[in-house]
Amino acid sequence: MYKSLIRPLLFRFDPEKVHHFTFSSISFLNAIPGLPSVFRSLYDVEDARLEREVFGLKFKNPVGLAAGLDKDAKLYKQLGNLGFGFVEIGTLTPKPQDGNPKKRLFRLRKDSAIINRMGFNNGGVLAAAERLKQNPKGKGHVLIGGNIGKNKLTPNEDAVSDYEICFDALYDYVDYFVVNVSSPNTPNLRELQDKEPLTKLLQTLQDKNAARPKQKPILLKIAPDLTDSQLLDIIDIVKTTGIAGVIATNTTISREGLLSEDKDEVGGLSGKPLAKRSTEVIRFLSEKSNKAFPIIGVGGIHSADDAIEKLEAGASLIQLYTGFIYEGPALIKEINKRILGS
Repeated sequence: MYKSLIRPLLFRFDPEKVHHFTFSSISFLNAIPGLPSVFRSLYDVEDARLEREVFGLKFKNPVGLAAGLDKDAKLYKQLGNLGFGFVEIGTLTPKPQDGNPKKRLFRLRKDSAIINRMGFNNGGVLAAAERLKQNPKGKGHVLIGGNIGKNKLTPNEDAVSDYEICFDALYDYVDYFVVNVSSPNTPNLRELQDKEPLTKLLQTLQDKNAARPKQKPILLKIAPDLTDSQLLDIIDIVKTTGIAGVIATNTTISREGLLSEDKDEVGGLSGKPLAKRSTEVIRFLSEKSNKAFPIIGVGGIHSADDAIEKLEAGASLIQLYTGFIYEGPALIKEINKRILGS
């Protein structure tokens, strides 16, 4: 129904407006008594064989929602009703910011892809933390990852303080953290992936983490555009700082092989064209590190086969974003069913 009826209708309109409309619709429908249970019965696969324990956390299934969709932690419970094993919010910054000028979101239908140059648009980390207070531990808790970044106007030499502010604000309300230095849509942000500044940033957060009564897993989200040499640096940095793992990968700046008319728009490309490269990065990190740390695989997952490919390459968990938009919530169930062999 989604692909034959709902998606063709939604894809007739501006992508960012559709995003807000869809969020409002999901929120409205989940407020109707009984409908959340209907959504769970349609899409949620409850089976102990799907459970995964990764970096000290227990995931009810390995299929999560990647950061970027629920930037401000406004819909994590409702999205959890669609069968996700975990939801990653953000990217959040210390201060609210509008992001880049519109139009900044483009569908590449011929390529089953999206280009975005949103620019970390969000309402600020403190507002999101307030919403996350409605997600107490226990029954009904949605496992949450907190994806954090820096404000656009913060120079790179002061970036560490932005990540510290976000870490402190979210510490009590998220289950794990993701350090985002790989978005192509904030000027000079990717320079923080260089070995020296990245080691300093992650070590600072790890030191803050160690001072807490209970440490939270910290992961690093990396770009698919890194060279093999840079990926070897990432492995070394993970070992040196002792962070919990890596998310591979963010969006790409590559435009190789695209067919759609908006292919030359500036921004990060996600969707099917990213599938091969993100899997290559996962396999490289897994093999070269001798599986020394967990990897969350994301990029171009549009089918159960795509998901299995990521897991077989070395991912412990996977995340959806563009595939969820193109294929709908049935994709979550399809993947979990395939993992179970049914």
